[in-house]
Amino acid sequence: MKVCSIGLRGMEGYRVQVEVRELPGMPSVVIVGLPDTSVKEAKERVVAALHAFGCDVMKQKLVIHLSPPERKKQSPMFDLAMAIGILKVKGKLEQPVPPHIAFLGSLSLDGAIQSVDGMLPAILAAKKLGFEQVYAPYDPTLPLHHLQHVNCVFVQTLDEVVQCLKGQQTISPTFHLPSVADVPQNNHRDFQHIIGHEHAKYALEVAAAGEHNVLMIGPPGCGKSLLAETFPTILPRLSHEAQLEVLSLYQLAGEPKNDSSPPFRHPHHSASSVALIGGGTHPKPGEVSLAHRGVLFLDEMAEFTKKTLDMLRQPLETGKVTISRVSSTVTYPAHFILIGAMNPCPCGYFGSKKRYCLCSPKQIRAYRQRISGPIYDRIDILLSLEAVDLTQKSKQVDCSETIRSRVEAARLRQYERYGEEVTNGRVPIDVLLAKSPLTKGQQQLFQHWAATNDWSNRVQTKIIRLARTITDLTGADDITDESLWKAMAFRRIKEGRQERNMKGGC
Repeated sequence: MKVCSIGLRGMEGYRVQVEVRELPGMPSVVIVGLPDTSVKEAKERVVAALHAFGCDVMKQKLVIHLSPPERKKQSPMFDLAMAIGILKVKGKLEQPVPPHIAFLGSLSLDGAIQSVDGMLPAILAAKKLGFEQVYAPYDPTLPLHHLQHVNCVFVQTLDEVVQCLKGQQTISPTFHLPSVADVPQNNHRDFQHIIGHEHAKYALEVAAAGEHNVLMIGPPGCGKSLLAETFPTILPRLSHEAQLEVLSLYQLAGEPKNDSSPPFRHPHHSASSVALIGGGTHPKPGEVSLAHRGVLFLDEMAEFTKKTLDMLRQPLETGKVTISRVSSTVTYPAHFILIGAMNPCPCGYFGSKKRYCLCSPKQIRAYRQRISGPIYDRIDILLSLEAVDLTQKSKQVDCSETIRSRVEAARLRQYERYGEEVTNGRVPIDVLLAKSPLTKGQQQLFQHWAATNDWSNRVQTKIIRLARTITDLTGADDITDESLWKAMAFRRIKEGRQERNMKGGC
């Protein structure tokens, strides 16, 4: 007898066939097919649940095989499928179990069906694998308004599943759940409440429009953290597909996510490389994956260990992170905007007009070299901030809602240009240059500045991407000279070679 379920390998789902056979021998239940501890313990849960249902299985030997046998099974999600397979073998369920039905869920000792981590990605995987119906426990965190294309039958007990398969009871596949978009947002910050920093606000608008990475350098208390924490208010809302992807990652990590806003992750600088990148005995998503489709804010970036920061190279370049362990190798998406903030020196007051810096050039150089050159190369916008005089009359600035509307319009231009939902910061460079080539004069100017400032090929590419985004915000079709100048200014070309050498040669 074969019953189908879903196994997960990271975000990827695969079909698991649960085969049950009754054999002569000492009464026992044996599970084979590379089960881990949580799956091995399933026999006790399943036996107790079946006993509560009225089916005694401890009179003969039962062998349960989880196929494919070469993949490690690491979740109690197969309990329900095992129980259905045993009921079929014992003759308690006479109706055939169609192969297009997948059974998901863990069993409690009284026969109740419980949700487990990863239920949402498993349901989505079942749809991709061609299953027409999914039996699963109801979970209030599931975004049911996004799962209307999936035929889910939500059940609470093993008895309900049997009644449904017999056709004696019909359970509504829908439960009342407010739309994620209707959940109140927790971020009450707004750009119009931030005094000064007009240049930084514009730079963050560009970063939001094209998904560009930003590093802010300035003395303590100048507003770096405030700007970064307000940044999500100008990001567009997530699409349905993006919300499902983000919620799947949060379910796999066992963390709550209750709104449709882009994720904002703010790990402490003492966080380990495993916490930041992901991992563990059974690899789980780290901060870079939980920031997928959103923002990863690294405050006091120079205080992170150099090894930990260098691990950001792969996700910043490819938009995904691969975690290899003895038991398995998994890949999680990690497509995020990096916002970094750091002091200019150990004491924090190098270049300050109000406080005297006590650090030597050697100390400043060593401090800034904690961030390696390759990481600097992967940052699009470098901002130098100064403390703002709060007694000055501030200019009238746009609110976050107005800025977000401009960002959404710029994103829409990019989607139409490339024919898919990809931004200037992520699109392949050959596609970018094919759609938005530089003029001959712009090429000559650009080559001159690149040679003068020793820009790497990656930095040159990022400047072109920035120029394209700045142009999109203005609504022009072709990259303008002004946009190219602004993009080059974002790489801080006026600070000189000595300042760049202190930063590690960026």
